[in-house]
Amino acid sequence: MKNLFQIADDLVESLATLQFSHPVTHVYNPLIYARPAYDAYLRRYGKKPKKVILLGMNPGPWGMAQTGVPFGEILAVKDWLGMPENYGVPETIHPKRPVEGFLCKRREVSGKRLWGWAETRFGTPENFFSRFFVANYCPLMFLEKSGRNRTPNQIPVAERTPFLVPCDQALRETVVYLQPQYVVGIGAFAADRAETALRGLDVCLGRITHPSPANPKANRGWEDCIMREFAEMGIEL
Repeated sequence: MKNLFQIADDLVESLATLQFSHPVTHVYNPLIYARPAYDAYLRRYGKKPKKVILLGMNPGPWGMAQTGVPFGEILAVKDWLGMPENYGVPETIHPKRPVEGFLCKRREVSGKRLWGWAETRFGTPENFFSRFFVANYCPLMFLEKSGRNRTPNQIPVAERTPFLVPCDQALRETVVYLQPQYVVGIGAFAADRAETALRGLDVCLGRITHPSPANPKANRGWEDCIMREFAEMGIEL
């Protein structure tokens, strides 16, 4: 059985040679340039078993792309998770999407909402991570020439399939290692990939509303919304 560090190593190797065409001009992989930060996250919070894996889609430009932590909104990573600033930069940097780590002034709303809920509900990271783990399905962030973030589901099928296969495998191995009762997709894409990747495993699958401000539903009381969704899945908080 692979551990989380080995799973990340294999995923990085599988994705290393992939090429993407217009309109994608830059691809960031925090599992390469921010690997020390990601490893620190795994060491501190990746102990098994977990009851629930919360599965995001891929890094955001002001979150994991800066800090190496899934949904890694900077203040939450620094002040609540207590992670050290330990990051590098991609080999090729988009001029409109610099990687500045804790010096970045932008806040990722999705991460602010997710970790803010965790802090409000569980108090300490130790309480939260005793039952939960937060992961991303895909470690790649795709950027267009304009700097616009292009999500994995927007990549053409011919270029999407080569990264879906190793990402599916990495998710499956993560579930085998952490032995959760539930894998909950944060948004439709992650939930759909979990359904495909985890077919045949003894795990309950579910979905909660994505906290992105681009999601109108999330802007109408996201925390209350997901509490109802967790209850409907039978997950007691």
